[in-house]
Amino acid sequence: MLLVVADTSPIRYLVEIGQIGILPQLFEKILIPVVVYDELRHPSAPAPVRAWANSPPGWLEVLPVTASNDPAFQSLDEGERSALTLGMALGADLILIDDRKGAAVARRKGFEITGTLAFSRAQRNAAYWTLRVRSRGSKTRIFTTVRNCSTNF
Repeated sequence: MLLVVADTSPIRYLVEIGQIGILPQLFEKILIPVVVYDELRHPSAPAPVRAWANSPPGWLEVLPVTASNDPAFQSLDEGERSALTLGMALGADLILIDDRKGAAVARRKGFEITGTLAFSRAQRNAAYWTLRVRSRGSKTRIFTTVRNCSTNF
């Protein structure tokens, strides 16, 4: 199974634009740290996001993690730190993250990343695309093909 860890923003934005259903089409399971789950349920989160998070789908798994004190994580918020720490602990194949600083740190740590824009474009476009992610090692694998897209990310 492909190990995919998500930060708050991709999930939040996909719920807000009504496209959260693309995630289980692409991935069997999405893993999030408790901190991300709490951010999705926080009173400041939009009502649709809180409602979705209060009744999470079966493909979403919430896991406890203690955020790393890695100096590379100092500029990141708690959700991003926790997501990257969980990814490191599990040896994740892919991190779903939108924040530029967080994405840059994830890349430096050896992760493949993608964010909301890729999923939003995929859902909107008319041809199809293949999500390719380099696994640990340098071997390229195709994880999934999605119909109705035209942009290759």
